[in-house]
Amino acid sequence: MSKRKRKLTAAEKVEKKRRRAEYMTIFINGKQKQVKRPPTIDGMDADEFIRRNADPIWLHQNEMW
Repeated sequence: MSKRKRKLTAAEKVEKKRRRAEYMTIFINGKQKQVKRPPTIDGMDADEFIRRNADPIWLHQNEMW
């Protein structure tokens, strides 16, 4: 029989949760790579948040029209 996996300690769980929040896994050339997550506001990227919540005057002032 093979060895059983050991449970993570509390400190290891906290570190794992922090890493998952900061990084995401993508595939490049068939290999997994860790890259930083893009910044989000309320779960959506910053550009989409601005598009949904900005008024036309603000968009015009910031040349995003």
